[in-house]
Amino acid sequence: MTGMMTEKGYRLLRAFESFVPLEYVCVAGRRTIGYGHVLDGGEHYPAGLTREQGEELLRRDVAFFEQIVRETVKAPLTDYQGDALISFAFNVGARAFAGSTLVRELNDGNEAAVPRELARWVYANGYVWRGLVFRRRLEGELFKTGNYVSVITQAERGMK
Repeated sequence: MTGMMTEKGYRLLRAFESFVPLEYVCVAGRRTIGYGHVLDGGEHYPAGLTREQGEELLRRDVAFFEQIVRETVKAPLTDYQGDALISFAFNVGARAFAGSTLVRELNDGNEAAVPRELARWVYANGYVWRGLVFRRRLEGELFKTGNYVSVITQAERGMK
């Protein structure tokens, strides 16, 4: 893994996150805007975001999670495995990712455990969310197979 999300990885992440130009509260209760950008206390976009601004925030956020994956995962990764893990870390947050059994299993050489561990991360506020089940299945499929075409096609179609 180069440590950088590929353009295919960005396409997948955009499909998972969707672009929302106005601030909203996500299922985890966080103020969010754009492509899943979590707003800090002082950040405000009263007029909303353009797609270009959303893309800029996405690139900045991904750079942070690329670094988290590089620092946390000691096992060698392919680009597609890196994309799956960056997507996962982006969604669950740096602390949750770094402290996860998934990272421990991977660093212990148990790559086969990753899809199963991803499938455990489907809760928000104590409830299983269908969208998270769908996302984790696709992240697991990408990690295991590297089949971007299938995974991106499914993600862009949504949970239909």
